[in-house]
Amino acid sequence: MAIDLDPQQLGLQFGSGAVIGGIVGFAAKKVAKLIAVLIGIELALFAFLESRGILTVKWDRLTAGLVQASQDAASQTPPSWLMTILSTLSVSAGFSGGFLVGFRKG
Repeated sequence: MAIDLDPQQLGLQFGSGAVIGGIVGFAAKKVAKLIAVLIGIELALFAFLESRGILTVKWDRLTAGLVQASQDAASQTPPSWLMTILSTLSVSAGFSGGFLVGFRKG
């Protein structure tokens, strides 16, 4: 059982994964900022409409739903496709590093 690794191919996969990850990370941070602003505006609008008596917001139900969703996500077991993704470690390691750099610079 000989593993035939080509350092040039691994470097190419790692480098291309890093570049793509950097671009995706940069874009993800920009999109996350936009979503955060939209959610903030929506919550401010809800509070304004509630103060005028136009709308009634059940804030405890809103936050309970968020807490329940995060608990559900934490209790799930990883799917089998996750193992397939982990098997492509050279590309995913480069992508992860690039994503973090792009996200930080974005």
